[in-house]
Amino acid sequence: MRRTQDRTEIGMDHSKPPQMIGFMLTEQFSMIAFTAAIEPLRLANRVSGRTLYQWQLYSADGMTAEASNGVEVKVDRAFRDAKAMDAVVVCSGVEVQNTDHRALVAVLRRLSKFGAAAGAVCTGAYVLAKAGLLDGYRSTIHWENRPGMQADFPDLEIGGDLFEIDRDRFTCAGGVAAADMMLSLIKRDHGEQVSKAVTDQLIHHRIREASERQRIDLRTRLGVAHPKLLRVVTLMEQTIDRPLTMSQFAASVALSNRQLERLFWKHLGYPPSRHYLKLRLEHACQLLRQTAMPILEVGMASGFNSASYFSQSYTEYFGHSPSAERRTTKV
Repeated sequence: MRRTQDRTEIGMDHSKPPQMIGFMLTEQFSMIAFTAAIEPLRLANRVSGRTLYQWQLYSADGMTAEASNGVEVKVDRAFRDAKAMDAVVVCSGVEVQNTDHRALVAVLRRLSKFGAAAGAVCTGAYVLAKAGLLDGYRSTIHWENRPGMQADFPDLEIGGDLFEIDRDRFTCAGGVAAADMMLSLIKRDHGEQVSKAVTDQLIHHRIREASERQRIDLRTRLGVAHPKLLRVVTLMEQTIDRPLTMSQFAASVALSNRQLERLFWKHLGYPPSRHYLKLRLEHACQLLRQTAMPILEVGMASGFNSASYFSQSYTEYFGHSPSAERRTTKV
């Protein structure tokens, strides 16, 4: 009994009615992002001793939705049967571009027209963009899908933060970042005490700021601490579509070409030109998989001015040509 009293003593506005949230589960949605989004709502109800949030799950056929890990989730209704709600959250995952989202897009537009806030976890932001619901809003998406989404929706403001909450739109990078986003929304809706109590239940330690980076820092990714090498690699990542020369990279950190070469061989085991080529080819791979851009444009967007050199480099690195990559990907 005492435990229940502790929960209900958390400061909040008791006059607020429960919010109804609809989770739209698309084909091959990310299970971890979905779970990280819905569990904070359940725990908000638990720690407060009140029903602050209610939810329903939707899929294309109204039966089950299969996550990218193969787990099937039973849902309440089909997309088309969604009624008025306070907020809708699109949960998507791998190969979001390869699914026909027309039915869901129509529902999202209808719900938004009648006042529902629109959110997304992982690649769900792509579906919101197709529905036109991110026009004039800041948004974010998983770092791996950002180049493709930016190519398909060049006029949108797509950042690289963990999550974005912009008025009645909220998007996140996916994974456990969904929990940070929902915790921030809980804080906004019901105060810091509730959000802190939920964070404690999740053993999450703290709510990460929206502006924190998605990926682990470059130093950890490469296993290298040398500041000049890290600065060069950062500059490489920033100039994929407009390549610099090795002399320009060397000059940016006050080294000679030979010194830069030795630095890469010592810490990474290969020359700087190889690392730069790897970054550009992996960028091209994502564009081929995620967009309908012509192959020549993909090459140019990845810093290749020659179609033959792009094809040759791609084939040597991945073991198949750009056209073969495109044929295996339905875009």
